[in-house]
Amino acid sequence: MKSKKHIIIIICTLLILGCVKDKDFDTPKPECTDLVSNISFKDLETITTGAIVKIQDDLIIEGYIISSDIENNFFGTIYIQNKEENPTAGIQFLVDLRDYYLQYKLGSKVIIKLKNLYLAKKGNVFVVGGVFTSFGNQSVGRLPSLQVQEHIYTSCSATKITPTKTTLENLSSSVTNTLIKLDNLEFIDEELNTTYAISKEETERTLKDCQGNQIKLVTSGYADFATNILPHKNGNVTAILIEDDNELKLKIRSKADLNFDKDRCPPIVTEFTSTSIFFSELADPDNNIGARFIELYNASDKRLDLNNWKINRYTNASTDISSSLDLTGYSIDAKSTLVISPNADEFTNIYGFLPDIGIGKNSVADSNGDDNLVLVDPFGTTIDIFGVVGEDGSTTNHEFEDGKAQRKQNINVSSSSYNFSEWLIYNDTGDNGTINMPQNAPDDFSPGER
Repeated sequence: MKSKKHIIIIICTLLILGCVKDKDFDTPKPECTDLVSNISFKDLETITTGAIVKIQDDLIIEGYIISSDIENNFFGTIYIQNKEENPTAGIQFLVDLRDYYLQYKLGSKVIIKLKNLYLAKKGNVFVVGGVFTSFGNQSVGRLPSLQVQEHIYTSCSATKITPTKTTLENLSSSVTNTLIKLDNLEFIDEELNTTYAISKEETERTLKDCQGNQIKLVTSGYADFATNILPHKNGNVTAILIEDDNELKLKIRSKADLNFDKDRCPPIVTEFTSTSIFFSELADPDNNIGARFIELYNASDKRLDLNNWKINRYTNASTDISSSLDLTGYSIDAKSTLVISPNADEFTNIYGFLPDIGIGKNSVADSNGDDNLVLVDPFGTTIDIFGVVGEDGSTTNHEFEDGKAQRKQNINVSSSSYNFSEWLIYNDTGDNGTINMPQNAPDDFSPGER
């Protein structure tokens, strides 16, 4: 009986051990090596400029593993950068190897034998692995698991990876496939209360800094944290910078790569008022009504956002707004213009370049020269005006029919009331001090120039 009990205990113990599910259980590790590299990451550019190439020479490269599939956000791709800190390049090694984090630890220095591997460059990204053939076309594919240890060896030296600290403004494709750290990021308001990813679907969420710069965070729908709610606060992100469809994006190894414990950014206020923006040229060409336009000018030394600014047009003697243009989404560079056309195709054909804004007939930019125009800031204040609201422009000093109204060069601030002395008015009447000289497009006009 005693021997039977021993047998039962042994069997139960084996069953318990066999059922342990722990991502940190021991697994055979590749032996460390003292092989020495004989090429650099930069040297890969001499092997291929893009097309897939099978490496025939005994080339050896060294690098540092910066990715991990421990939480299933990476699958079949090991990201390797060329230096422990301040890296200048990185590659993707495609492997058909599950749970590669057990054999190739995050941060490990690795030596890679490149002979008989395939190399290609996609955009700014070098990809190494096996070969995949489809309809006679070859591409770099995942290296079979049994061959991985024949090419990737761990170094005998210990390492510590330091992510490169940078900002969204300073990101560059030159450090694609390297580990970076960004401070003061948060998820945009529209995506709060959503998850990192939709189950079983690769999903992009948007991170922003306090200046409004944005970048996408890519998460696999199979990641362990895919269905977790995004953090609401602000903090730092450690991630691999990847390139996808010529756009820089981020990918994290685990949820721990986000450390969000700070208050969110204060709201970005883009609404402002300024007397540096004003009408600089209004056009009603005698020879082509399709070449009409309005030109605004920014006389300041900085770019100005036109969020919630408006142009209102009052037709003839009307005191009611006949048409209005919301300028939200547009801005004017320092010492630059914004040109608005009611017929973008004809404008381009006549003047040789696209207007900044193309709108339709009967719009604010489609005046026949006897209407009144008002520039309004986000707070409802009249910043600049041409003409007198409630007065038909015909035969007045604010008629530009068949001609143009051009602001004099010495005027650098707007005016909330019409001042004829600030303008040169060309028309087909010459009444009240205006100039009787119809204007023809394109020679008599200068859209885009002050």
